[in-house]
Formats: sequence, C-alpha cells, structure tokens
Amino acid sequence: MNVESHSRRRNRAGGDPCRTLRNSAGVLALPWPEWLRHYHRDWLKPDVMAGLTVAAVVIPKALAYATIAGLPVEVGLYTVFAPMLIYAMLGTSRPLSVSTTTTLAILAAAALSDTTTAGGTASLLTASATLTCLVGIILVAARLLRLGFVADFISEPVLVGFKAGIGLVIVVDQLPKLLGIHFQKGAFFHNLAAMVQGVPHASLATMAVGVTVLALLIGMERLVPRAPAPLIAVGIGIAAVGLLGLQSHGVETVGHVPTGLPPLTLPDPDLIMQLLVPAMGIALMSFTETIAAGRAFVQSGEPAPDPNRELLATGFACLGGAFLGAMAAGGGTTQTAVNRRCGARSQLAGLITAAVALGAMLVLAPLIGLMPEAALAAVVIAYSVGLIQPAEFRAILGIRRTEFLWAVVACAGVVLLGTLNGIAAAIIVSLLALAYQTSDPPVYVLARKPGTNVFRPQSAEHPADVTYPGMVMLRPEGRVYFANARHIGHKMRPIIAAANPRVVVLDLVGVFDLEYTALRMLTEAEKKMREGGVMLWLVELNPNVLEMVRRSSLGDTLGRERLFQSMDLAVDHYLANQTATPT
Repeated sequence: MNVESHSRRRNRAGGDPCRTLRNSAGVLALPWPEWLRHYHRDWLKPDVMAGLTVAAVVIPKALAYATIAGLPVEVGLYTVFAPMLIYAMLGTSRPLSVSTTTTLAILAAAALSDTTTAGGTASLLTASATLTCLVGIILVAARLLRLGFVADFISEPVLVGFKAGIGLVIVVDQLPKLLGIHFQKGAFFHNLAAMVQGVPHASLATMAVGVTVLALLIGMERLVPRAPAPLIAVGIGIAAVGLLGLQSHGVETVGHVPTGLPPLTLPDPDLIMQLLVPAMGIALMSFTETIAAGRAFVQSGEPAPDPNRELLATGFACLGGAFLGAMAAGGGTTQTAVNRRCGARSQLAGLITAAVALGAMLVLAPLIGLMPEAALAAVVIAYSVGLIQPAEFRAILGIRRTEFLWAVVACAGVVLLGTLNGIAAAIIVSLLALAYQTSDPPVYVLARKPGTNVFRPQSAEHPADVTYPGMVMLRPEGRVYFANARHIGHKMRPIIAAANPRVVVLDLVGVFDLEYTALRMLTEAEKKMREGGVMLWLVELNPNVLEMVRRSSLGDTLGRERLFQSMDLAVDHYLANQTATPT
C-alpha cells in the first residue's frame, strides 16, 4: 500500500488511528486498532517506559479513588486493568490514559450511597457494576446518536467551578481519614463542622503517616516531577506499617485484598431505574473529561480525538469493566500528562499499564493490604486539591465578570446541593449562559473612517469619523432568532428615533442566520418605518440570509433597489440621491 492511498484511507476514517469497519450489510462495526497494523519499531521503548511509569502513578491513585466511592481498594486495580485494556484497542487518542478520576469517583460515591442500604460488600459491588454498565450503555447510545457535540455544551468557566466544588468536597471527605477521626457523614458543612470538632480526638500516629505521605507527594511533584510520586509515597507507608507495627498505634490499614483475577460481577436489573439519572451525569463527565484530556495532549502531526469515536471507546471500556468489577472510567488529565511526558507514542503504553495492573492483582495484593488508610487519603487530597484553581477564577474574573459568576454558581452547586445535583446545576448554568449570550447581541451605530471605505462603531476615540444627515447605519451581530429579535428591536428604536433619519441601513455582515420569527418581525418593522416615511436598506447579507429574505414578502418589498453588496455602495447611492453633504 503506498503512502498516498494510506493517507486517503485514514482521511476517510476521520483522521484518527482507528479505522471504522462496516460489515457486508453496511452496519457500523467496531473500529480496528490500526496502530497495531502500522506500529513503528522505534516506538516500543518509549511506549514501554511510559506504560510502566503511568502504572506506578495511576495504580495507587486508583486504589485511593476506589475508597472515595466507598468500594474495596481492589476495585481500583480492576479499573486500571479492564478499561485501560479496552480503550487501548478502541480509542483514537494515542497518549490518553483511561481509568477513573476524582470527579467520577465522587459522583459514583454519591450514586452508590443511596442504593446500598443493606447487603454489605457484595451488594455494593453489584450496585457499582450496574452503575458502570449503565454509564457504558449511555455512552454507546450517545455514539449511535452522534452526540459527540454535547461535550462542547459545558462552558469552561462552569467546568472550572464544578471541578473546584468537587475538589472541596473530596478534601473535606478525606481529611478525617488523614486525621484518624470518625463521625457520621452528612452534607458538606455538617462534615466540615464535625471534622473541626473532632480535631482534639485525632490520632497522632495516623496524622503523622498522612502528613508525611502528603509532604512526600508535594515535595516530589515539585522537585522530581518525573518520579512516580504516588508509588514511592505509598510504598514508604506500607514499609512503615510492616517495619514499625503502626497498626498497634491505631493506624488503620486497607486490610485483606483478594489475590487473583477480577471476579465476574453481574448488574442488577432492579437497580436500573434508581441509578439511571446518576449514570447520565457520570457518563457526561466521563466523556467531557476524556475529550478534554485527549485534546490537551495532541502533538503536531497527530490526529485529534474524534468525539463520537471516543464515546464508543469509553462506552465499551465501561461496559467491559462493569463485568470485571471496575468503576466508571474516563480519561484522566494527570495520568495522560505523565504518559505523554514519558514519551508515549501509541496506545501500547496503555496496554503496558493494564498488564502491570494485572500483575499487581496476581502478586502484590497482600502488600496492598498493608497500605495505611491515611496514605490513601493523602494521595486523594494531593491530587484533588489540583482541581481547585484560584488562578483560573482570577483569569475569568479579569476577562468577564458574568462568566466568573457562572463558575462560582457551579462551585456552590456542588458544595451546597451535592455532586449529582451539582452536575445538574452546572449543566443548567451552562445552558442559561448560552441562552444569555445569544439573547443579547450587540447593535452598533456605524460611522465611516475618513478617507476610507471602512465603517466601524462610533466611538469617542474616533471623533472625526463621518456620519451622514438623514441616514443612520446600524450593525447587529450574531444569530438573530425568536429569543433575541425583540431585544434587538428595543435597542434600535431609540437610536432611530433620536436620529430621525430618512434611511435606516442595516449592515448584516455579522448576522450568520436570520430565523423565521425574526424575519417576520423585521418585515413588520420595515412596514411601520415605511408608513412613517423612513426607508429600510439591507447591506452585506450572507448567501443564506439573502436567500431567506428574497423568498419572503420583505424581499418583494425591498426589491433589488434596497439590497446592497456593501455599505460603501449604499452610502454612494444615498449621496447620489441627496443634496446633503457629509458631516
């Protein structure tokens, strides 16, 4: 196969490393991992090194995230193994590392806390399998419906606020484990108050372990960022338990971790309706985080992740993982950054990480059982604090105060309403933000830059710009539709009344769409102006808007005489038929 034909075939596949296959009936089949067919030998060493390093980072984190969700720690191993393996075979992003994240873990915790009131660990694992299976089904269904564009519907400020809220909730949830105190968990402020009251009863030995691990993590991240900090810190914690007998001093450990392959876990159909809504929220966040991480680490010459194919890959990663005891999975930004920083060139790095997780299940389970709970809490806190980005809030505030408010509302929604209700609040805020942005488009009064054919908004900075007696030139911008057409009219009316013109010229160069309701309102406005002796001219309509106007009664009224290709031509026509001179 020559290079040109291979390039054409990749372009037809959407420009990613996987090629979509169709069977003889033309039905969409699973993508074939084309990176295996065209693997370069010189990629092997960096892929192996990256996969090993990511395993050292992500396995301790996944164990800790399992505890966030209230699940046994071995679920973290299963989540590194199964979803990572499946995504490596189906995913389109070369460096993306897929297991679980702090956001998904806290969302899973909120969902599972309301479903497993009895039945112990077995009931909890069944509920988790049901939830993860539902997340996978939703993601695959979204792929079939081509809903990849949904990832763009949560604005960046809202996502910043949502993640900050998640970070605050996780830190408050994990600090008691770091301090060795116990109390009945409740809402955010209840937990915060109970924790403060419990500080005098903290276990000094537990606190020493947690603070030491936390200090090691922070120090290594700053001084030796390439080192597998979570593995080293947790390893030191395990060694301390084994050598110093910390359990006798009140330091709690993970306890027994079963050795061997993940057991087959079947979902419970009776829990579907109870977990469906939470699963939708988790699926949305899984996809959003996956796309964000995948896009963030694309290098020059690599294909960008295709949203719809990422839905399919993460959907099957969750589905396959559900039956092997895994939590809901998605792409993690931190682990993907490590993967890329260590030189990952293909999805083989993910397969190496999955293989290390398998080895840990078969060999290292007894050692994992000696891991201090405080060490896991320290890992969670260290990587959850990164979700709280004051600099991002300041940057948003410095650019646009309104969007800063959206970020604060999203953060408060998570803290005050809980994570699942918080994600709903974040989505609502995003949609309201979108509606607000489109409902209030600007309308500019134009003037001509002297000696040019440039027409720009009137400004005190340009007092010499030219206007014309009897003519007012207006420029609305954005999509004009039923929700904002009346608002635009309210802005224009006082301007026209104050100018008392003979001609109103609308420059529509910035209007990419004119919806039917808005067109009818413009038609009515033209009729009222004409009855009052004011003529309406339209300038620089794009082809779609021009075609709509011509098919309407407004087009018949205006004819060709009042439709102009440019503002320059409209002004020349006006001046040629007036005795007035420009001011």
